[in-house]
Amino acid sequence: MYKKPKNIHLHIAYWIFALLVLIRLYGFSWESKTNAFYFVSMLLPIVMGTSYCFNYVLVPRFYLTKRYARFAFYTFCTAIISVYLEFLVLLFTYVYLVNLNYQSLGSDVAQPMLLAVVLYLLVFVGSFLLMFNQINENQQVIQQLLEEKEKMKKSFLKIMSNRKMTKIAYDDIVYIESLSDYIKVITSNKEITSKEKISRLSERLPDTFLRIHRSFIINTDRIKEHSLDEVLVDDIRLNIGRSYRKEVKELLNNNASN
Repeated sequence: MYKKPKNIHLHIAYWIFALLVLIRLYGFSWESKTNAFYFVSMLLPIVMGTSYCFNYVLVPRFYLTKRYARFAFYTFCTAIISVYLEFLVLLFTYVYLVNLNYQSLGSDVAQPMLLAVVLYLLVFVGSFLLMFNQINENQQVIQQLLEEKEKMKKSFLKIMSNRKMTKIAYDDIVYIESLSDYIKVITSNKEITSKEKISRLSERLPDTFLRIHRSFIINTDRIKEHSLDEVLVDDIRLNIGRSYRKEVKELLNNNASN
């Protein structure tokens, strides 16, 4: 499953930083920061577009879905188009911006060509760094899904009650309440107490359970209605803690839209 990267703003910042550094370096080399700015600015949209296409189109659609042949083919096509556009910018730069003619291109093209190559290499440096980060994020998501799946395999909650191990089906749990140094599990037809911390218990529960208060964990499958400050599970109204309201609202709204 592909998770869209969250750091697109960081990627843009990377290119802005690269723009400033290259203008500084080539401004000294050409003895004109203005010409360096114009040239780098014309090339930058091409390399940014190439980088965006590679990271946000080719990688998620083909590489991460293991369609490697198409990934290689479209990457090659993207590179060809990018190089072609860069050469058009070079030509425009020499004919119009630098006001040179075709005869002088051969002797003076080295520096702009080198700049184009540097910018093109920056595409792949930034791209592979971002791709590595994307893969790492996806691995974390996969790991979370595997852990959740493992939790769901254990369809029963096991707790010690009255010195005996008790199994409670997750589907039967309405909510769990914390009372001082023990918890109370309220099911459809009974209440079971156990000397356990609610914070530790919450780590063992699947995602269908949601902590709405420091004293309450509810089974979201049993929610009938909810508002900003309370929720109705089965026929029981429970308060939502002030510090939990934002998170509870987002999760319940997401569940309602899915």
